[in-house]
Amino acid sequence: MKIQTFSRYEFKYVLNYNLAKKIESEVRTFMNYDGYVHPEMGNRYVVRSLYFENNLNHNFNEKVDGIKKRSKYRIRTYSRKNTDNIPIFLEEKGRINQRTYKNRVEIDSADLEYFYNTDCYANNLHHLRLNNKLIEKFSFDSIRKQLKPTVIIDYIRRPYINKYGLLFRATFDSHIKSCISQELFPDCHQDSWLECLAGYTILEIKFERSIPPWFHRIIECYNLKRVSVSKMVIGMEACKLAYDI
Repeated sequence: MKIQTFSRYEFKYVLNYNLAKKIESEVRTFMNYDGYVHPEMGNRYVVRSLYFENNLNHNFNEKVDGIKKRSKYRIRTYSRKNTDNIPIFLEEKGRINQRTYKNRVEIDSADLEYFYNTDCYANNLHHLRLNNKLIEKFSFDSIRKQLKPTVIIDYIRRPYINKYGLLFRATFDSHIKSCISQELFPDCHQDSWLECLAGYTILEIKFERSIPPWFHRIIECYNLKRVSVSKMVIGMEACKLAYDI
């Protein structure tokens, strides 16, 4: 199992419906959809993440307190159903000062149950972590911090990549929902899902070195303000699992 590593800057903006439409129409002039969109979904796709947390809400509090060096674990996929052809990843998402990083490894859906049982990670993941540093680190941190699968964040994403020049990615995330769960694909009633930031879209831009001049113009034209927003945080608040006080 090969570990994939990403390191970049991430800026986020919360947009109302009308503003999101205006900015997205301008973005299309300079960017293309990435290669994973589904035309039948309006050139979007589902993103679903199961986040790990402990009883002290360690990851939640580090985020709201603005700790400059932090990380958290999640299991991520791109479907609401567990089918044979969907990729599933264990991810470590973190920040060091202003730069974010993500390490991930693809896991088999048959191994998901090993990540759900928090009482015996060391034994459950033994056959997986022998040859994988990320799973080994997850197993160690989960025991040390007493992490357990806690909340699912589910949303629709429309992603764009730069047509020319340096890497620049923009994603428009909407219909954000959260659900208390210890599994990635829970068999729960629709009423268990709670809306987060209803009517709003989170615009995320990701880049390695600099923002293109044309997007600087968009920032100035619409007076966009960066915000420190975390889908995990707003999801846990919606589910009344933690509070930013």
